[in-house]
Amino acid sequence: MGINRTFFFNQVRSVLFDGSLKQSQVDGLTAILDKWEGEMPDADDRWLAYMLGTAHHETGRTMQAVRETFASTDDKAIAILDKAFNAGKLPWVSTPYWHKDSKGRSWLGRGLVQLTHKSNYEKMSTQLGIDLVANPTLAMDLQTAVAIMFTGMTKGSFTGKKLGDYFSPTKEEWRNARRIINGLERADLVASYAKSYYGAISYTTGD
Repeated sequence: MGINRTFFFNQVRSVLFDGSLKQSQVDGLTAILDKWEGEMPDADDRWLAYMLGTAHHETGRTMQAVRETFASTDDKAIAILDKAFNAGKLPWVSTPYWHKDSKGRSWLGRGLVQLTHKSNYEKMSTQLGIDLVANPTLAMDLQTAVAIMFTGMTKGSFTGKKLGDYFSPTKEEWRNARRIINGLERADLVASYAKSYYGAISYTTGD
Protein backbone atom coordinates (compact mmCIF):
# COMPACT_ATOMS: atom_id res chain seq x y z
CA MET A 1 0.00 0.00 0.00
CA GLY A 2 1.33 3.42 -0.93
CA ILE A 3 1.57 6.49 1.21
CA ASN A 4 -1.71 8.38 1.53
CA ARG A 5 -0.57 11.47 -0.27
CA THR A 6 -3.71 13.49 0.42
CA PHE A 7 -3.11 13.07 4.14
CA PHE A 8 0.61 13.67 3.72
CA PHE A 9 0.27 16.93 1.86
CA ASN A 10 -2.49 18.19 4.13
CA GLN A 11 -0.34 17.51 7.16
CA VAL A 12 2.91 19.02 5.91
CA ARG A 13 1.12 22.03 4.45
CA SER A 14 -0.34 22.79 7.88
CA VAL A 15 2.58 21.85 10.13
CA LEU A 16 5.67 22.69 8.07
CA PHE A 17 4.66 25.21 5.39
CA ASP A 18 2.45 27.73 7.19
CA GLY A 19 -0.69 26.52 5.49
CA SER A 20 0.41 26.97 1.88
CA LEU A 21 2.52 25.01 -0.61
CA LYS A 22 3.95 26.36 -3.85
CA GLN A 23 3.89 24.09 -6.87
CA SER A 24 7.68 23.87 -6.77
CA GLN A 25 7.50 22.60 -3.19
CA VAL A 26 4.88 20.04 -4.15
CA ASP A 27 7.08 18.95 -7.05
CA GLY A 28 10.09 18.49 -4.78
CA LEU A 29 8.15 16.54 -2.18
CA THR A 30 6.56 14.41 -4.88
CA ALA A 31 9.93 13.57 -6.41
CA ILE A 32 11.16 12.30 -3.04
CA LEU A 33 8.02 10.27 -2.38
CA ASP A 34 8.13 8.81 -5.91
CA LYS A 35 11.75 7.75 -5.46
CA TRP A 36 10.93 6.10 -2.14
CA GLU A 37 7.87 4.23 -3.35
CA GLY A 38 9.54 3.25 -6.61
CA GLU A 39 12.74 1.87 -5.12
CA MET A 40 12.44 1.12 -1.40
CA PRO A 41 8.80 1.18 -0.23
CA ASP A 42 9.37 -1.54 2.36
CA ALA A 43 12.30 0.18 4.07
CA ASP A 44 11.99 1.90 7.44
CA ASP A 45 9.86 4.96 6.80
CA ARG A 46 11.76 6.88 9.46
CA TRP A 47 14.49 6.95 6.81
CA LEU A 48 12.11 8.71 4.45
CA ALA A 49 11.05 11.12 7.17
CA TYR A 50 14.65 11.99 8.00
CA MET A 51 15.53 12.56 4.34
CA LEU A 52 12.51 14.83 3.99
CA GLY A 53 13.50 16.73 7.13
CA THR A 54 17.05 17.08 5.87
CA ALA A 55 15.95 18.41 2.49
CA HIS A 56 13.54 20.78 4.25
CA HIS A 57 16.43 22.28 6.21
CA GLU A 58 19.15 22.20 3.56
CA THR A 59 17.01 23.84 0.87
CA GLY A 60 15.43 26.49 3.09
CA ARG A 61 12.18 24.55 2.68
CA THR A 62 12.06 25.22 -1.07
CA MET A 63 12.30 21.43 -1.61
CA GLN A 64 14.26 22.18 -4.77
CA ALA A 65 17.96 21.75 -5.45
CA VAL A 66 19.83 24.86 -4.33
CA ARG A 67 23.35 26.23 -4.47
CA GLU A 68 25.35 26.86 -1.35
CA THR A 69 24.41 30.37 -0.07
CA PHE A 70 21.12 30.05 -2.04
CA ALA A 71 22.60 32.18 -4.82
CA SER A 72 21.00 32.06 -8.26
CA THR A 73 24.30 31.47 -10.11
CA ASP A 74 27.68 29.91 -9.41
CA ASP A 75 29.42 33.28 -9.76
CA LYS A 76 27.16 34.90 -7.18
CA ALA A 77 27.65 32.00 -4.79
CA ILE A 78 31.42 32.18 -5.22
CA ALA A 79 31.39 35.91 -4.48
CA ILE A 80 29.36 35.38 -1.31
CA LEU A 81 31.63 32.56 -0.15
CA ASP A 82 34.77 34.58 -0.89
CA LYS A 83 33.46 37.51 1.13
CA ALA A 84 32.63 35.28 4.09
CA PHE A 85 35.97 33.46 3.89
CA ASN A 86 37.98 36.70 3.70
CA ALA A 87 36.09 38.02 6.71
CA GLY A 88 37.09 34.96 8.73
CA LYS A 89 33.53 33.64 8.92
CA LEU A 90 34.39 30.18 7.60
CA PRO A 91 37.10 29.06 10.05
CA TRP A 92 36.58 25.38 9.20
CA VAL A 93 37.63 25.99 5.57
CA SER A 94 41.38 25.87 4.90
CA THR A 95 41.23 26.08 1.09
CA PRO A 96 38.33 27.69 -0.79
CA TYR A 97 36.92 24.62 -2.54
CA TRP A 98 34.46 26.78 -4.47
CA HIS A 99 37.08 28.50 -6.63
CA LYS A 100 36.78 27.50 -10.28
CA ASP A 101 39.34 25.09 -11.66
CA SER A 102 41.15 25.41 -15.01
CA LYS A 103 38.03 24.14 -16.80
CA GLY A 104 35.74 26.64 -15.12
CA ARG A 105 34.13 24.13 -12.75
CA SER A 106 33.28 25.00 -9.17
CA TRP A 107 32.87 22.35 -6.49
CA LEU A 108 30.60 24.44 -4.28
CA GLY A 109 27.60 22.88 -2.58
CA ARG A 110 24.60 21.96 -4.72
CA GLY A 111 21.48 19.87 -4.38
CA LEU A 112 18.88 18.90 -1.81
CA VAL A 113 21.88 18.29 0.42
CA GLN A 114 25.08 20.20 -0.15
CA LEU A 115 27.41 18.08 -2.27
CA THR A 116 30.78 19.84 -1.97
CA HIS A 117 34.42 19.22 -2.99
CA LYS A 118 35.59 17.51 -6.18
CA SER A 119 36.22 14.20 -4.40
CA ASN A 120 32.57 13.96 -3.40
CA TYR A 121 31.40 14.79 -6.92
CA GLU A 122 33.71 12.03 -8.17
CA LYS A 123 32.39 9.55 -5.61
CA MET A 124 28.77 10.29 -6.44
CA SER A 125 29.49 10.12 -10.18
CA THR A 126 30.75 6.57 -9.70
CA GLN A 127 27.83 5.52 -7.52
CA LEU A 128 25.12 7.01 -9.73
CA GLY A 129 26.64 6.60 -13.18
CA ILE A 130 26.12 10.31 -13.83
CA ASP A 131 29.14 12.39 -14.86
CA LEU A 132 28.98 15.12 -12.22
CA VAL A 133 32.68 15.76 -12.66
CA ALA A 134 32.36 16.88 -16.27
CA ASN A 135 29.32 18.94 -15.34
CA PRO A 136 28.87 19.52 -11.59
CA THR A 137 25.81 21.69 -12.20
CA LEU A 138 23.89 18.48 -12.96
CA ALA A 139 23.51 18.27 -9.19
CA MET A 140 20.97 21.09 -9.57
CA ASP A 141 18.63 18.83 -11.54
CA LEU A 142 15.84 17.72 -9.19
CA GLN A 143 15.87 14.02 -10.08
CA THR A 144 19.65 13.91 -9.83
CA ALA A 145 19.56 15.77 -6.52
CA VAL A 146 17.05 13.26 -5.15
CA ALA A 147 19.25 10.37 -6.26
CA ILE A 148 22.30 11.97 -4.62
CA MET A 149 20.43 12.42 -1.35
CA PHE A 150 19.08 8.87 -1.29
CA THR A 151 22.43 7.31 -2.17
CA GLY A 152 24.46 9.47 0.19
CA MET A 153 22.15 9.02 3.15
CA THR A 154 21.41 5.30 2.76
CA LYS A 155 24.98 4.26 1.92
CA GLY A 156 26.89 6.70 4.12
CA SER A 157 28.61 8.37 1.16
CA PHE A 158 28.72 11.85 2.73
CA THR A 159 30.32 11.34 6.14
CA GLY A 160 30.54 7.57 6.55
CA LYS A 161 27.33 7.61 8.62
CA LYS A 162 24.08 6.27 7.16
CA LEU A 163 20.40 6.10 8.01
CA GLY A 164 20.63 2.50 9.16
CA ASP A 165 23.09 3.57 11.87
CA TYR A 166 20.39 5.62 13.59
CA PHE A 167 17.07 4.01 12.64
CA SER A 168 16.57 0.26 12.99
CA PRO A 169 14.29 -2.15 14.87
CA THR A 170 16.33 -1.44 18.00
CA LYS A 171 17.35 2.16 17.45
CA GLU A 172 15.75 5.57 16.95
CA GLU A 173 18.13 8.51 17.15
CA TRP A 174 16.60 11.54 15.48
CA ARG A 175 19.19 13.99 16.81
CA ASN A 176 22.33 11.96 16.14
CA ALA A 177 21.17 11.17 12.61
CA ARG A 178 22.36 14.66 11.70
CA ARG A 179 25.86 13.15 11.66
CA ILE A 180 24.94 11.66 8.28
CA ILE A 181 25.27 15.18 6.85
CA ASN A 182 27.08 17.61 9.11
CA GLY A 183 27.99 16.62 12.66
CA LEU A 184 25.40 17.96 15.08
CA GLU A 185 24.93 21.30 13.33
CA ARG A 186 21.26 22.31 13.87
CA ALA A 187 20.60 18.71 14.86
CA ASP A 188 17.59 19.42 17.05
CA LEU A 189 15.97 21.61 14.41
CA VAL A 190 16.41 19.01 11.66
CA ALA A 191 15.11 16.32 14.01
CA SER A 192 11.98 18.38 14.63
CA TYR A 193 11.34 18.67 10.90
CA ALA A 194 11.90 14.95 10.39
CA LYS A 195 9.52 14.02 13.20
CA SER A 196 6.85 16.25 11.67
CA TYR A 197 7.29 14.52 8.33
CA TYR A 198 7.12 11.16 10.07
CA GLY A 199 3.78 12.16 11.53
CA ALA A 200 2.52 12.89 8.02
CA ILE A 201 3.34 9.45 6.62
CA SER A 202 0.21 7.31 6.66
CA TYR A 203 -0.90 4.21 4.75
CA THR A 204 -4.42 4.04 6.10
CA THR A 205 -6.55 5.12 3.14
CA GLY A 206 -4.44 5.34 -0.01
CA ASP A 207 -5.56 7.62 -2.82
